[in-house]
Amino acid sequence: MPLKIALVGNPGVGKSLIFNHLTGVGVEIGNYPGSSVDLLSGRSCFQRERIEVLDLPGVYSLEDGAETEALVRRVIDDDAVTALVAVLDATRLERNLYLLLQVAEYGRPMTAVVNMVDEAARRGIAVDTERLAALLGIPVLATSAATGQGIDRILPTAVLEARAATVEVPYDHHVEAAVHSLARTFGVDRRIALQALQGLGDDPDLLDAAGAVGEEIGRRHRMSAGQIITTNRHNHAGTIADEVVRSAGVGVGAALDRLLTRTVPGVPILVGVLMAMLLVVFLVGGVLEEYIVRAFEFGLLNPIAALDLHPLAKEVLRAVGLALQSGFGIAFPYIFTFYVLLALLEDSGYMSRAAFLADRAMHRMGLHGEAIIPLVIGFGCNVPALMGTRLLATRRERIIAAFLITMVPCSARTVVISGIVASFVSLAAAFSIYLVVLVLIVLTGLILSRVAPGPQFGMVLEMPQLRRPRPDMVLLKSWLRIKEFLYIAMPLLLVSSVVLGLLGYYGAIAAFQAAFAPVSEGLLGLPDYASTALLFGILRKEMAFETLVVLAGTASLDTVMTGIQLYIFAIVSTLFVPCISTVAVLRRELGSRVAALITLYTVGLGLGIGALIHFVAG
Repeated sequence: MPLKIALVGNPGVGKSLIFNHLTGVGVEIGNYPGSSVDLLSGRSCFQRERIEVLDLPGVYSLEDGAETEALVRRVIDDDAVTALVAVLDATRLERNLYLLLQVAEYGRPMTAVVNMVDEAARRGIAVDTERLAALLGIPVLATSAATGQGIDRILPTAVLEARAATVEVPYDHHVEAAVHSLARTFGVDRRIALQALQGLGDDPDLLDAAGAVGEEIGRRHRMSAGQIITTNRHNHAGTIADEVVRSAGVGVGAALDRLLTRTVPGVPILVGVLMAMLLVVFLVGGVLEEYIVRAFEFGLLNPIAALDLHPLAKEVLRAVGLALQSGFGIAFPYIFTFYVLLALLEDSGYMSRAAFLADRAMHRMGLHGEAIIPLVIGFGCNVPALMGTRLLATRRERIIAAFLITMVPCSARTVVISGIVASFVSLAAAFSIYLVVLVLIVLTGLILSRVAPGPQFGMVLEMPQLRRPRPDMVLLKSWLRIKEFLYIAMPLLLVSSVVLGLLGYYGAIAAFQAAFAPVSEGLLGLPDYASTALLFGILRKEMAFETLVVLAGTASLDTVMTGIQLYIFAIVSTLFVPCISTVAVLRRELGSRVAALITLYTVGLGLGIGALIHFVAG
């Protein structure tokens, strides 16, 4: 049985970078038993002993009711975990010590790592790690994940020297009395009694008793027992930090931070950054797409077409070729470019400022500012955007975000909008589709925020320091993300492409076209072959455009369809069922019920908006 070390800490403390140093790039992403929250795990070795390293999700507290915090509590309390490594940010030690004090109450073997000491030194901050170790009662290391300083000492210290912390928070005497009474009456330890006072636990009798005691404490102090406990911890964290931190003053980045986090000019800067990012994605992705698609055309698809094979075998090979071309030639360039830019923004510290600025608007839709990240990713591709919802704290937020992401016009939908509406109707009409979709996204979010079950929590966001991203770490982070897309979405794309190819060979698509002619012609006012084009759009959205051209028999679509028909087709294709890869990832991330519900919603929305436009303007 290998040793198991778990890294715990606030978001943005460099925990994941330390994890990469310890494990390399051989990382596995899975779910902890009984949880749907993803957990990074990797392997290392010390003194010929295998060590499993867990990178726990970044949290600010262990007492929140969110699923992520529940997972972290379970791992910390798991006897299979050999030792805990609490990662602290040297530039924000007091804030980080709050979480460490909570972890210390579990009585598990642990060590602390004061990371970013190089950044702290540049800002005139010094941390006395020896004094900190004495106050906490555990080993404390000074490290810099960016430079590798001290990283080699983490595993030896965790394996050989980790021990239970001796630090204790001096709680209010009423809280201490309540904890002592609950612990004696119910036979539980101090930590469980403290959590019961904060409403956490699974013993109903203990929770009822703790609730009654907590009400009495609240009447005496005019604040809840949970608030008193939180305040006591913050005060003790501040006392420890004051004793071990020496600071030369405020960093020069404070003025820049004020500019980036104020409504003006922060919001215009945010809009400019997002627009520039999308522009770069479309330009760079478009250039890469052109070359890669052409390479697949000449190197794979044309040779397949020239083969003298049985028609069925030829159709299957052609389907595989088209899937490879669409995955590597169309999705990959946009997604990888987007991930590189996203990693640059994340490592620079800007994305937390963007989340802060967007929080008020996102809150109205039942989300937090952090949800802007996967929503923006959705403009590149919905698949990685849905994977990005894992950073959201609750299942409720992930479901709402998934609904909205599937409506965001991805790069493939942009091909449909630009190739049909901008080319054959007008540029203004093309932009109006984005406006209509934006309005529908906002309305959907407002409705879901009121009907979606589950609690909504406040957002605690710590601003990491603005810093210059390291190119090697940006590329590593981008590769780790794109690797998941290649391993999950590409196989799905290959299988679905072959299935559609077989359906076409055996005439099922022609039967579908005949069956859905009343919907295509009667409801939407489109030619009967438009339904087939929409069906192929489920495989990949730009195929709706390509199939429409093939079935219409001409690339000059304005000669066979009216302007309003082209507009309706484009908007229905944009809103209609997400591509098959998106549906598959939806099912994987949120389950079959949610995937089916979102699919049915987008079908109804697409057909409803298309029918409305047909009957009003047709």
